[in-house]
Amino acid sequence: MSDTAAAAASDAEGSAARARTPQDAGKDEKKRGLGGRIALFVRQVVAELKKVVRPTRSELLTYTSVVLVFVAVVMAFVTVVDLGIGQLTLWAFGG
Repeated sequence: MSDTAAAAASDAEGSAARARTPQDAGKDEKKRGLGGRIALFVRQVVAELKKVVRPTRSELLTYTSVVLVFVAVVMAFVTVVDLGIGQLTLWAFGG
């Protein structure tokens, strides 16, 4: 486990120990001003971003190729359906 993952895991365990009841959370939120709430939000965002695991280069290439192949298949399907409807319309209304 990397250093950041270990820190994130220990932070997650610590936040569970600091869990408050809904009554306590309401009182604490009223005490904080706008700046304090924004600072809390930013700290929570940074803590969550530290938990993110980035894909390796090979995983990234695999995911990218899967997406490109899927998009190509959908494009081909839509093209065939569009051409079919166009031919059907020409046949029905006499082009």
